[in-house]
Amino acid sequence: MAESSDFRNARMPLSHGVGEMPVLGFGTLIHDVTLTTSATRDALDVGFRHFDCAERYRNEREVGEALQAGLAAGGIGREDIFVTTKLWNTNHRPERVEPAFEASLDRLKLSYLDLYLIHTPFAFQPGDEFDPRDQSGNVIYDRSVTLLDTWRAMESLVDHGKCRAIGLSDVTFEVLLPIYESARIKPAVIQVEAHPYLPQTELLEFCNKKNIVFLAGAPLGHGIKPGVLEDPVILAIAARIGKTPAQVLLAWAVQRGTTLLVKTTNAARVRENFNISALPEDAFDEINRIQTRQRFNEVVSTGSPGFIPQGS
Repeated sequence: MAESSDFRNARMPLSHGVGEMPVLGFGTLIHDVTLTTSATRDALDVGFRHFDCAERYRNEREVGEALQAGLAAGGIGREDIFVTTKLWNTNHRPERVEPAFEASLDRLKLSYLDLYLIHTPFAFQPGDEFDPRDQSGNVIYDRSVTLLDTWRAMESLVDHGKCRAIGLSDVTFEVLLPIYESARIKPAVIQVEAHPYLPQTELLEFCNKKNIVFLAGAPLGHGIKPGVLEDPVILAIAARIGKTPAQVLLAWAVQRGTTLLVKTTNAARVRENFNISALPEDAFDEINRIQTRQRFNEVVSTGSPGFIPQGS
């Protein structure tokens, strides 16, 4: 949990002494690439310093342009920002990992990455098609490579010095545990869906014990309505303390010991999502007592992300 009641500049240390991750992060899964640059610049201007990207989002180049413009404007150094991107499913074979990493680095116009994640634990048929499908529309998986094979190649990236930390995304506890136990370089971060309807308590407790940063990739439940943003408990707390439902959910995420990502192309919402401060203890406890359970993204079961259009 952040020590201060103001979470805007809070950071969490990463394992192995490789730096700190800002608690509040900005996600760049923005389907309209023309809005990616402006949204990223807005987030940088407001104060976000963690930017979460992915090869699969197809907009690393636009994010890189925005970050470079922000750095060139002065007042912000490369060491002040934390950049994450992800290895896509079609590049899980060990010989494909470093070329994919270098391509992302080039698109982002960076000389190193703070964090590189395996986007999902599922290997797809390698090639240029992001979502290889058979004639029946089913994903074509690559059974010749294991997640541990891919992890070994990720470890080599850290050895070479261009990647400070590595981790996993869209994993369950059952997938994380054997990788953690076998890894030479332990995962520094895991990014998963987490919100009051999917608190992932067992996973969070494991991460706390093993010094793994837990990154909530969907603290607002992907913005789906009806969902956590319209939960009666959240609405009542927001009205009582003069905050928006989103601010309540984001504060809860930080107070339970996670970092988080938010995504919006609306400049006013960017500011709202950064203006996060601690909830009263009774409000925090009320949210913990919510009993509804729902996962909104089934990517952990298939490797196919639920919020990226197929074939895009």
